[in-house]
Amino acid sequence: MKTLLRWTVLAVVLLATGVAAQGQNPAGQSLAGQWQGTLAVGPGLRLVVVLTPNAAAGGYTATFYSIDQTPVGLAATAIVQGGTVRIGVAPAGVTFEGKLSPDANSIAGNFVQGPNSTPLTLVRATKETAYAIPAPPRAMAADAPTTFEVATIKPSNPDFQGKLFTVKGREVLTLGTTLSDLITFAYNVHTRQVTGGPPWMESDKYDVTGRPLAEGTPNDRQLREMIRTLLEDRFKLAIRRDKRDMQAYAITVGNTPPKLARNETNPNGLPSLLFKGLGMLPVVNATMSDFARVMQTAVLDRPVVDRTGLQGRFDFTLNWTPDESQFRSMGVRVPPPPQDGSGPPGLFTAIHEQLGLRLESVTAPVEIIVIDRVERPSDN
Repeated sequence: MKTLLRWTVLAVVLLATGVAAQGQNPAGQSLAGQWQGTLAVGPGLRLVVVLTPNAAAGGYTATFYSIDQTPVGLAATAIVQGGTVRIGVAPAGVTFEGKLSPDANSIAGNFVQGPNSTPLTLVRATKETAYAIPAPPRAMAADAPTTFEVATIKPSNPDFQGKLFTVKGREVLTLGTTLSDLITFAYNVHTRQVTGGPPWMESDKYDVTGRPLAEGTPNDRQLREMIRTLLEDRFKLAIRRDKRDMQAYAITVGNTPPKLARNETNPNGLPSLLFKGLGMLPVVNATMSDFARVMQTAVLDRPVVDRTGLQGRFDFTLNWTPDESQFRSMGVRVPPPPQDGSGPPGLFTAIHEQLGLRLESVTAPVEIIVIDRVERPSDN
């Protein structure tokens, strides 16, 4: 599977609450237990689906894990109809559909995420073959030093598409990121809010791998502070701040209540805003400021400000048909929309219809980052 676009602040942080699976299988055997397989993406991603009997619902409770990305399970739906098994993971924008083998020990089908479909076979695990599901990571202390114990910066693979910011355990990782990307992430600004600097800060791409000095997984604030420290140390970045009125977008509440599911599982954890394709954005454990941040950084051509007044964290999925003005900062060319008019609506309509919010053009005072000095990164 070739991912068109990858952008995340961190791996998903969501406590699992299963959803009942329904139906019977033709072999008459229970499907309860751990089912697992390896998805042929990069070095391979190990996936696990755990089905637990749920007598009250007449089926199973389903939980999905991508154990090479995060140890936290996601609530899943699982439907068994005859020999067909369908599994859906709404927070991750994932579906799987396959055929159960006659002995009910494997399910061969396709894993679908956004526009990408990849063959996948899930096999019933035994005590000896079951993948070990890692324990959830421990959060970094609130007063921990926000510096890296060790960090490497190297040129990106030119064949890598998109950009990635993530944390895997204690490892902070970026792929395909320019200095401009690192600055906008670290200071939470749009590229239009950064002035000065050499041309190479928009063209040279780097992969950054860092291990924080402190134990535990950093939160959003700590992650940005670590990247700022890295920029000052390795790129010799020196900046000053200013304010300027600028054309921007504002996210506001519509005339009806927002259509957002509140997430109270991890109020201090990192959000997940991971594109599953152009115009497909599942959001987990995110504030409205987080949502505005990813829209201004990855999608839109100007800053985005949060004027919803909504507090707390939310889960939702936004699906829209992007136009050619969007995703330019990601270096992705948006294909023309379907000629027959099929597919989801445009971004402004989708935000209103699917989220109960509005995206409006405004003039707003925004912070400006002025670069006084910067150098290519020092040796590792």
